Amino acid sequence: MQLSNNVIIRDPEILGGTPVFRGTRVPFQTLLDYLEAGQTLNEFLDDFPTVTREAAVHALEHAKSLVVSELG
Repeated sequence: MQLSNNVIIRDPEILGGTPVFRGTRVPFQTLLDYLEAGQTLNEFLDDFPTVTREAAVHALEHAKSLVVSELG
């Protein structure tokens, strides 16, 4: 899984291939879990300062476009 501009990468050497934010060991799934639990993007960013706001927003926008195109 590679999102545009390589914001999210999957590398077998990093967390066994779990999709993570580039340059970090923070799984994209963690952001989704935070949002699902009712926490805010700011709370996620406070807890994971290695992830930039731009990277998180870009990843969410790309995920949204994938879902919309798949259902459309």
